[in-house]
Amino acid sequence: MQNFIKINDNDNVIVALNTIPEGAEISLEGGFNVKANMEIPAGHKMAISDIADGAEVIKYGYRIGFTKEAVKCGDWIHVHNLKTSLGDLLEYTYEPTPVEEQKTEDVTFMGFNRPDGKVGVRNEIWVIPTVGCVNNVATAIAKKANEFVKGTVDEVIAYPHPYGCSQMGDDQENSRKILADLINHPNAGGVLVLGLGCENSSIDVLKPYIGDYDENRVKFIVSQEHEDEIEASVEAIKELIDYAATFKREPISVSKLVIGMKCGGSDGLSGITANPLVGRFSDLLISKGGTTILTEVPEMFGAETILMNRCANEELFHKTVDLINDFKNYFKSHNQTIYENPSPGNKKGGISTLEDKSLGCTQKSGSTLVKGVLAYAETVKTPGLNLLSAPGNDLVASTALAAAGAHIVLFTTGRGTPFACPVPTVKISTNSALASKKSNWIDFNAGVLVEDKPMKVVEKEFFDYVVAAASGEKVCSEKAGFHDFAIFKQGVTL
Repeated sequence: MQNFIKINDNDNVIVALNTIPEGAEISLEGGFNVKANMEIPAGHKMAISDIADGAEVIKYGYRIGFTKEAVKCGDWIHVHNLKTSLGDLLEYTYEPTPVEEQKTEDVTFMGFNRPDGKVGVRNEIWVIPTVGCVNNVATAIAKKANEFVKGTVDEVIAYPHPYGCSQMGDDQENSRKILADLINHPNAGGVLVLGLGCENSSIDVLKPYIGDYDENRVKFIVSQEHEDEIEASVEAIKELIDYAATFKREPISVSKLVIGMKCGGSDGLSGITANPLVGRFSDLLISKGGTTILTEVPEMFGAETILMNRCANEELFHKTVDLINDFKNYFKSHNQTIYENPSPGNKKGGISTLEDKSLGCTQKSGSTLVKGVLAYAETVKTPGLNLLSAPGNDLVASTALAAAGAHIVLFTTGRGTPFACPVPTVKISTNSALASKKSNWIDFNAGVLVEDKPMKVVEKEFFDYVVAAASGEKVCSEKAGFHDFAIFKQGVTL
């Protein structure tokens, strides 16, 4: 295994794959040697040429910031001597990047065909509260109802949340849309919608958002109307289990799969191993007619033009410009800095600026054309690569991906996290040390890509793994019984 990587020929930094001791000599292509002037931690950057004060630092072939002071060849480059080069709202020009669309042979997974034409990768029963007041009741119902699970039904799961009342404007509207999206999600073979009876987003208010529904699949309980709401709910779930148990796994084309893509707790290897691997997966799935969704808009800042110029047409370009600028204005409306530095964990892992993180983050998008741009709580309609408006927060963004229609979320991480979202959440480690230490969290190790295992081999292994997960193989968070749910709060709480 080599001790460093130069990602792009135009870069003036390398990334340490292992800690480079002070005084160690690095041999670059062309017979050029660089001596480390100080210890360079794993995942961090080292200058491979002198860089003047205020000059560009280049990584991934793009600028990731300006130096705060003159940097010598062999110096460590991080937050102490590097600052963002980004500003506020920008003017963008559509300069389409030529992309050759690929078609590859179809593959099948074992999934559940639904009567409405959708497909599911799980056959669960979901308990969806309309309001936070009945959260504990929903949890108690799910616990009791799991005694009656049978056949192909996986389990009964409650999704508590603190909203559905005391909300105004967009917050209330978004809560209703997200709840309706989950109620209609095909991974749920049956859904119990649990209301209180006096909330703003009551069942009667929510029904128009749900639209047409199968009465065998979706049932409603208003807690204030029953002497024992838990008993009534369990009886309703027994009927839902009977219905859901009629579905059997059968071969389905992967063109029907919708896969969400998200990263969190990044490190210096995120943009070198796990994120590019997910990008290759995205390209491969799309070549078979499938769909992927990329989100966390604030972590596109600094790399947004790459996505804009891959938009399939000018209308999508303008939607992407709005996607970016609307989020910038959201920051500004709350008097917050648009280009806030990465989180403490990101910095510790070697990420120095938002551009540094964004250029690594957008590696997950692969190289295909952008075919759709979605508002928060909007569901996917167009096959291919889609961009979704949601923040960087792991739970909120992953929930948004599930609500948009993702059957599975691919989550890359260099630091590790146990969380899950309403759909199977596959954790991909950027480094082997994390995969070894937290095998109870990590589902797939992309760290082998810097240990001389070829991308082609790892890409196939990973694609096969995701197909297996879609066919019913439980991921780590499912085995642990973790199911998280978070709605994006932006405004006033009454």
